[in-house]
Amino acid sequence: MSTPSTSPGTSTASASVRVGIVMGSDSDWPVMAAAGDALAEFGIGYEADVVSAHRMPEAMIDYGRTAHTRGLEVIIAGAGGAAHLPGMLAAVTPLPVIGVPVPLKYLDGMDSLLSIVQMPAGVPVATVSIGNARNAGLLAARILAAGDPELTAAVIDFQDRLRAQAEAKGQKVRDAQHGERAEPAS
Repeated sequence: MSTPSTSPGTSTASASVRVGIVMGSDSDWPVMAAAGDALAEFGIGYEADVVSAHRMPEAMIDYGRTAHTRGLEVIIAGAGGAAHLPGMLAAVTPLPVIGVPVPLKYLDGMDSLLSIVQMPAGVPVATVSIGNARNAGLLAARILAAGDPELTAAVIDFQDRLRAQAEAKGQKVRDAQHGERAEPAS
């Protein structure tokens, strides 16, 4: 993983902040930093902070209630264990919330995944796979691209590059079948 441009408690300065990345503990940052990295690839500004649902509930409620008034458009919330942060934020904000189940020592993140995806009707949380904060950042980029033609073009370009990478990997496999020795693509 590349070194993220920010750490919890800071924000990107080069672009206006459109996405909030929050987590229950700074120990979640090694997983959650990938969301910031993905957003940075698209030039999307973000802030990152620790907002624990259990250890600082008033601050968590305030963060969720005021996020849209501070210019945020999407919240990415990572949590492990009981993983209440994404759902609690979704309960108090009008913004889309993307939950990232953070794997912990026990249960490998299955507890977090089940907690985040089992939201009651009327309180949606989009959920990515366990530990996959990068996809959360990419999903946030797509959400923001819906009203932004320039960002939509960047997302399409990203998809084209992914396709080209996959096609090149397929070509290497096909070449290997015909006796050519191919090195694995990155």
